[in-house]
Amino acid sequence: MHHTLRLYSRYREIFLRYYIFQAKWTRLPLLGKVVRAVAQAYGKNSHSSYVLTLEEAGQVIDASRKLSVGPCCCRKVFKGCDNPIDVEIMVGLGTNVFTEGRPGDYREISKQEAKDILRDCHERRLLHTLIRCREEFYAICNCCRCCCVPLRLRQDYGIGRALARTDDIVEAFRRSPPLQP
Repeated sequence: MHHTLRLYSRYREIFLRYYIFQAKWTRLPLLGKVVRAVAQAYGKNSHSSYVLTLEEAGQVIDASRKLSVGPCCCRKVFKGCDNPIDVEIMVGLGTNVFTEGRPGDYREISKQEAKDILRDCHERRLLHTLIRCREEFYAICNCCRCCCVPLRLRQDYGIGRALARTDDIVEAFRRSPPLQP
């Protein structure tokens, strides 16, 4: 596991606020282009999200060995709506890193419960995203359009690498590093 995921799990709220703070700099003349270019590179190489269909999210759940659920950090920080907060499903390495670092926030769940959460979120028209840090995927977030940081970075600040769509994302998840015991 890459050390940045453990650091991110501990200080998530601060990172999300910083991402939005820094993204606002993209609107500054001259400096904005540089900030956007750096953010694009960061999204490509370090931390990004991928839009999932409901079917793809279910396939990621099926391919996961261990699952846990906890708060959608975007909604927890930005509080833009009244959608449920405990809908972020930790998969892969996230089940260890996040549950160990924040044991009161996460609980282990079955694949069926994860799929029930996905269906409920889908009916609420929430966005399903698979989140990655370096080569490691760690969560399926079910976020709203008003709070979702990757979506806001893409739509409001032109940082397209923050939220991408790729047809082979489930296969990429299956090829990612296995869950560490």
